[in-house]
Amino acid sequence: MKRTTALPLREVSIRELFYQDEKCIYEIPVYQRNYAWEKDEISAIIHDVDDSFHKNSNQVYYIGTLVTYNKGDRVYEVIDGQQRLTTIFLILKVLSAANITNRLTYRARKRSDETLKHIPDFDVDDIDSGIENGYKFAKDELEGIATEAFKDYFLNKVHIIRYMVPRDIDLNHYFEIMNSRGEQLEKHEIVKAKLMQKLSSDEDRQVFHKIWEACSEMNIYLQQKSDNPTKVFGDELYRFIPTCYEELRKALLSDGKGDTSVQMTISIDEILSSQTHRWDNPDVDIESKDTFLPIIDFPNFLLIVLKLVRLSEPGFIPTEFNLDDKELLNEFDKATMNESQIKQFSYILMKARFLLDNYIVHHSKEEDSLDSNPWKLQVWHKDKETKKEMLRNLVGDRNLQPLQNRLVHLLSMFEVSFTARQRKNYLLYCFVYLMNVNLNDFDFKTYAEFLEKLAFRYFNGVYLSRDKLSDANKPMPGSFDEIMLFQGGLSNTVIPHRDSCDFNSIYGDGSTICKGLPLYIFNYTDYLIWKYYDSEVRGEKLKEGSRERKEFFDNLGCSDFGLKVFDQFYFSRTRRSLEHYYPQNQATGENGALNQAQINCFGNFAMIGSEANSSGSDWSPMTKLDHYLDSSKKISRISVASLKFMIMMQRCRDGQKWDYEDIKEHQKRMLDRILKESMN
Repeated sequence: MKRTTALPLREVSIRELFYQDEKCIYEIPVYQRNYAWEKDEISAIIHDVDDSFHKNSNQVYYIGTLVTYNKGDRVYEVIDGQQRLTTIFLILKVLSAANITNRLTYRARKRSDETLKHIPDFDVDDIDSGIENGYKFAKDELEGIATEAFKDYFLNKVHIIRYMVPRDIDLNHYFEIMNSRGEQLEKHEIVKAKLMQKLSSDEDRQVFHKIWEACSEMNIYLQQKSDNPTKVFGDELYRFIPTCYEELRKALLSDGKGDTSVQMTISIDEILSSQTHRWDNPDVDIESKDTFLPIIDFPNFLLIVLKLVRLSEPGFIPTEFNLDDKELLNEFDKATMNESQIKQFSYILMKARFLLDNYIVHHSKEEDSLDSNPWKLQVWHKDKETKKEMLRNLVGDRNLQPLQNRLVHLLSMFEVSFTARQRKNYLLYCFVYLMNVNLNDFDFKTYAEFLEKLAFRYFNGVYLSRDKLSDANKPMPGSFDEIMLFQGGLSNTVIPHRDSCDFNSIYGDGSTICKGLPLYIFNYTDYLIWKYYDSEVRGEKLKEGSRERKEFFDNLGCSDFGLKVFDQFYFSRTRRSLEHYYPQNQATGENGALNQAQINCFGNFAMIGSEANSSGSDWSPMTKLDHYLDSSKKISRISVASLKFMIMMQRCRDGQKWDYEDIKEHQKRMLDRILKESMN
């Protein structure tokens, strides 16, 4: 293929951008629109810098990207990022940063050019109001912020990623690429370009590019995107064959005859264009590919993989690593990987993505309903007899279906508890576990036991440990790492079993006002109730009225309301609101009414869908019972299908008044179930 020039990339500070011994000119061409940033955009950029400055004045803050075209004679035409560049210039003017050596000009726009020259008095006849207002907005926002220390931080620690388009590049081709994007380069594209620059051979850059592009499309199985799948995944396509980077490199570069000829070179197209997917198998019709809703986006997945790789580094402190894509560039900068480490990172990246696809749940594109569980735990494989590629459950043996169900419930429990794309610590711990097991002889029971141990450690080691929680009962930064990681691997430190006194001392029993109840506690409760059903009742076909079935419901604290609810139960993403079953607006503490402390305890809370919560938050318990279980299904049953909530409603059906004594009894029953099951 034709070789094209790679796009030079350089990270520069604001000082380097505007203060140089050899003066240069940044020229805004006539085809660019006028300066148009308003107060919101200017305020956001200033306060983001200020937040970073106060958080850590030694940490670099990345302000975005700038693409310029070298016209010669140190004149650079700004072809992408002119709004950001002009804003930086206005901020420098407000900060009274003297001797700005590099000029910013608007070509063929005398009004804009003269306005820039006459900052701050704006003594011009024909003024550019956009620039004038931008300066005033910046001045207002910097009032009280613009200290000498802030100015020094802005000049030296605020960095921009600058792309210098060489003079021999076809600008028409460049604009075609930029127009297809319609946006600035993503942070993960910047990371890709910076890492690729450290690779010394075309072959390794090709491999890196193939891996990166394959892994970045998060809604499709990795195996389906391979042009030579058996080399990487084996004949059955649900194993990961290469044991190191060199083996993976050979597989990805092979043309099927064992050699490793280079077919392309990484160019401006690959760095800029998000449409490039050379990994795609041309023999697979895109319509036939099984797409799903990913549980994490690519930038946050990259961070998890980076942390996974760095766990083995001497001196690495896991609790100081930030699993938040806002810190993507900073975390990769701190990693300072050499060429060998970048190769190892790319290998782990691809293996982790394979594990994510095949050993972690994802959500189907169907809407949540009572009819089927949308959470899937399936592997992409080739059938031995038909040779067709298809999906099957991870636990393929139908006789082990209960184990498949158990794994799906455990993994989806974590996912609905931590739905944000950032800080998915549980995924990191799953990868640490999965990276160290033999996938050719995978023990599903041991995997389920690991996940249950993880759930137990979360509950007892963090949520029932006062020193791991904030005043609002939210896990403190680093809390999960402290109980899960030790010397680069998973910790075996014994987590003590807690009792109801430990729970009540943090979350209350109605005698004091609770400061916050995390969703994880409710999801963990629902899982343990389901597990109790699954291990004691499911499959026994117990008739209503049987001793075993009566004992099951007695232990839950209510009468028999059937087993179908337990059969149909799954962790819906829509069930994320906490509702007071006894309504908060009726908690006066007068004339027998409950007080605020009594209604704000675990026993009175139900996990429910936002649709139902907004409809009935002020209803009495009996009114809610009528509406939530109404056979007309005006309120989606999936919204109220939390097992704990079904038990609460059944208690009211049984004649309970749902007063404070009922709430305390229900809380005791639930804690007995949680603490008993978590000990097993």
